Amino acid sequence: MPNFRDQLEQYLRREAKPEHKYSHQPRLYALTREIAGNITPAPTYDDDVVFAAAFLHDLGVFIGHRPEDSEQLKQWNHVAYTCEQAPAILIRCKFPMEKIEAVLSCILEHQPHDNPQSFEATLLRDADILEQLGAIGILRTAAKLGSDTRFHRFSDVRNSLRRALDTLPTQIHLDATRKLAAPRIAALQSFLTSLEEEAGPNLD
Repeated sequence: MPNFRDQLEQYLRREAKPEHKYSHQPRLYALTREIAGNITPAPTYDDDVVFAAAFLHDLGVFIGHRPEDSEQLKQWNHVAYTCEQAPAILIRCKFPMEKIEAVLSCILEHQPHDNPQSFEATLLRDADILEQLGAIGILRTAAKLGSDTRFHRFSDVRNSLRRALDTLPTQIHLDATRKLAAPRIAALQSFLTSLEEEAGPNLD
C-alpha cells in the first residue's frame, strides 16, 4: 500500500487545475527542507506535518474547488475552504490522526501577514514567501494573467511583483531564509528595473 506521502502527492497532482498549479507544492516542500538544513543546530520539528501542509495549503485555489462565479471568487477564502476539506483528505490518505490539528494550524498561518505559532508553520510560511520572489515568483505571477480575477493586464503583474519586492523580504522570520532570499530579491529587482526601462509607461 502507498504511504500517505505518495497518496497526497497523487491526490494533489489530480486536483491541481490548471496543471501548472501543481509544481508549487513539491517545490515548497523542498524549500522547507533547504531552509531547515541551513539552520545550526539542526532544528527538531515534525516533517510529516510540514509535508502535508505544503501539499494541501492551496487546495482552495484550484479550479473545481474555488467558485466559478467571479463575484463569489472575489470574496473566496481559500484557506478556510482548505482547512474544512483537509481532515477528510488526510484521513483517507492514512495520515496520523494525532497530527491533523498541527497541519491545519500550519495552513491557517502560512500567509505572509500571518503570525505563525510553531516552527513548522514558520518554516512553511518562510518557504512560501521565497516562492513569491525571484524567477519562480515572476513566472507564477505572470501565469495568473487571464486565470485570476485580479490579473487582466501586464501592469497587474508588475504591480503585484513590486508589492512582493517591497513587502515580503521584511516579513521573513528565519535568518536561514533571508540568506536564501537574497539572490531571489536581486533577481526580482533586476527584472522590474529592466521592465520599466523597456516598457516605460506603455505596459498596459
